[in-house]
Amino acid sequence: MEVSRIRALRGPNLWGRHTAIAAVVQCAPEERNIANLPGFETRLRARFPEIALIEPAEREECLTLAHALEFAALGLQAEAGCPVTFSQTTATLDEGIYQVVVEYSEEKVGKLAFDYAQQLIQSALDDTPFALAPALKALNDLDEDIRLGPSTGAIVNAAVARGIPYRRLTEGSLVQFGWGSQQRRIQAAETDASSAVAEAIAQDKELTKQLLHAAGVPVPNGRTARDAEDAWVAAQEIGAPGVPVVVKPRDGNQGKGVAVKLTQAAEIMAAFNVAEQYGSDVIVERYVHGNDFRLLVVGKTLVAAARRDPPQVLGDGVHTVQALVEQVNRDPRRGEGHATSLTKIRFDEIALATLAKQGYEATSIPPKGARVMLRNNANLSTGGTATDVTDDVHPEVAAAAIAAAQMVGLDIAGIDVVCETMLKPLQEQGGGIVEVNAAPGLRMHLSPSFGKGRAVGEAIISTMFAPGENARIPVAAVTGTNGKTTTVRLLAHMLRTSGKRVGMTNSDGVYVPGPLHLNGGYRRIDNGDCSGPRSARNVLLHPQVDAAVFETARGGILREGLGFDRCDVAVVTNIGQGDHLGLNHIHTAEEIAQVKQVIVQNVHAHGMAVLNAADPLVANMADVCPGKVTYFAMDKRHPVLAEHWARGERVVYLDKTDLIAAQGEQRQVFPLADIPLTHNGLITFQVENALAAIGAGWGLGLAWSVLHQALKTFVSDAQTAPGRFNLFQYRGATLVADYGHNPDAILALVQAIDKMPQPAGAKRSVVISGAGDRRDEDIRQQTEILGAAFDDVILYQDACQRGREDGEVLALLRAGLQGAKRTTHTQEITGEFVAIDAALARLNPGDLCLILIDQVDVALEYIGRQCQS
Repeated sequence: MEVSRIRALRGPNLWGRHTAIAAVVQCAPEERNIANLPGFETRLRARFPEIALIEPAEREECLTLAHALEFAALGLQAEAGCPVTFSQTTATLDEGIYQVVVEYSEEKVGKLAFDYAQQLIQSALDDTPFALAPALKALNDLDEDIRLGPSTGAIVNAAVARGIPYRRLTEGSLVQFGWGSQQRRIQAAETDASSAVAEAIAQDKELTKQLLHAAGVPVPNGRTARDAEDAWVAAQEIGAPGVPVVVKPRDGNQGKGVAVKLTQAAEIMAAFNVAEQYGSDVIVERYVHGNDFRLLVVGKTLVAAARRDPPQVLGDGVHTVQALVEQVNRDPRRGEGHATSLTKIRFDEIALATLAKQGYEATSIPPKGARVMLRNNANLSTGGTATDVTDDVHPEVAAAAIAAAQMVGLDIAGIDVVCETMLKPLQEQGGGIVEVNAAPGLRMHLSPSFGKGRAVGEAIISTMFAPGENARIPVAAVTGTNGKTTTVRLLAHMLRTSGKRVGMTNSDGVYVPGPLHLNGGYRRIDNGDCSGPRSARNVLLHPQVDAAVFETARGGILREGLGFDRCDVAVVTNIGQGDHLGLNHIHTAEEIAQVKQVIVQNVHAHGMAVLNAADPLVANMADVCPGKVTYFAMDKRHPVLAEHWARGERVVYLDKTDLIAAQGEQRQVFPLADIPLTHNGLITFQVENALAAIGAGWGLGLAWSVLHQALKTFVSDAQTAPGRFNLFQYRGATLVADYGHNPDAILALVQAIDKMPQPAGAKRSVVISGAGDRRDEDIRQQTEILGAAFDDVILYQDACQRGREDGEVLALLRAGLQGAKRTTHTQEITGEFVAIDAALARLNPGDLCLILIDQVDVALEYIGRQCQS
């Protein structure tokens, strides 16, 4: 078994909406049925009893080693506690080669599980040991380490429930909600609306107390101490000797360095020395008797409250304190950090000191029923527990907590209160607010040790997004064999005409909003072929983008899936004979259609798929669309379009000299004379692109007046649509520059050129190279078509052969010209620009030259300079 091309599918993909690890697996003949491997299945089950292999009696087909790898990778993740359920193994048309897809919830965990699965399969083949327990522990530890913590996870889950898309920006807790100009961000329980000034105030505990006191909120008195001796002086200032105090860092968090209920000089000075390690200044303040409560304020509302109890164990008269702590820490809810609802109790120096105050040591056996404290503070991060008391909070206590949060300036705040009960106002019981915390932990409210959890994630999302808002911007995806880039550019122009700031990706680059007077209002932030998911995600990150249009090529779908979870409009221009066949185990037009229909499968339920009715492979995609369908075609009598129209659905078609958008009896007319892209209908494939764009603009809800204006003002020149039938004049000859690079595109170009008027006796020439990553027959077919339509054919070889040997592409192009019906002159040249110059040198007034460019931007610039000179 050989495993190759392991990749992460980070968005909706060919196999579903699951994020997944995908791999190509090659099995030797004897590995294509595990029944042919004596004892393998028995050994595999012995090493991993929980593996969910299909039982022999239920098998409809042979289980291969690829299937075993699939089940192992899924099962290892599931046993490690990861929420995964989906996997699939599919045979390709290449004998013995399979595609294995296994869901993951965390990418690194999924890849590690795949590695362990390979080791497991190999150990069963070789009859060598496999360390299952360490593998599961490594997977579980990695999952706990990198998955979202409870606080961030609760907010993300609340967003997902509302249909709000999210994206982790780091491996930590920095998360973006929404897209483009609608986006918001959080870091744990802190939003992008949280003021840095407010956070700084909250970290300064003395300043916080001063502000709360000024607001009439009860707080314990105290001050900052300069040194250990001054700490004792400050304690004496608070009250008579014996009045307990709290010593804590001025800017600490999570209870670090906090010591409470101190009365003696030695312990106060020792506590100062400890606290000094966690902050630049140390506060000494009055110890407030009572319980430790945490109140969560979101916006102007108290949404949850919990009583926090210090870490403790209950004696049974049998076990030592240390053994009792170990028993408590075996609770599956307790973990090492903040990923679980509770944290393990630390048995450290602070715990030993706390025990000593109660007359215990680690080896002491407390009497049955004795409550033994391991710390004086009640933070969950040190092993404390929480009891929900939200329903008990007195209105005046809630008002004091809200006032405290607003005084500091926090939109989300954890208010620490010490008092006897939540049922009475603080003043009545001598209680007070002791701290205000930014980015508070939510664990105690989500999964309290006792009582019911509170929907605090939902509360936070509700303050960030108004009811009904999903933080999305309009998104359109365009795919197909030909016409994608022009359709993307035209649709983006329609959206810009409507007043939106548009982001766009295509095979020329990534474009975001720019100065209106430059480059059509776009700024290109990346160049080259940017029709994949990474480019789409970059556009969705941009804060100035109000709408996005993505060219979505098959390569990116296979490599990573989509760069978005769903789109409002999906356009499929055509499939035809297909393109890039023979790559990635895709050999037929039907298979390439399966890949490209992924965008249709992920249309929003209220969205629209715009499909070419005249292409059967495209038209059939309507069956998998969750939303509505608009068909377009050059002929309104096409059966697919006509039947769709008869059912009252949307259609767009050509009617003599007009493009028509129709639904039922309603019709909207777009004269071809008003659409310069089509050259008054002369260029058939541009007519089809305009039809598709009209359907897409209609699907996005753009006004008819906007569509009319956009079509009138979109010109297919080298600036607006580079490499898409760009026309130049050179000494009385006409040049057509285009990026066509497959047989369907070449045929469409020839049909368009056939309609262009030319003087009698004028000559046609073409300059062409071939993309080396196409099949041999696809490269030959291009010159077979051109040989019947052009007098001169200049073949050139450029620097990028895409895996081909030197001269190999030229040989294939030359072979396609054998028996050419029209070509009388051929020439072979190395270098794209040298070939262009050679073609230009042979032109006379009235001639026409088609230049099939490879380096789009630089080639167009070069042609433009030659024409000007």
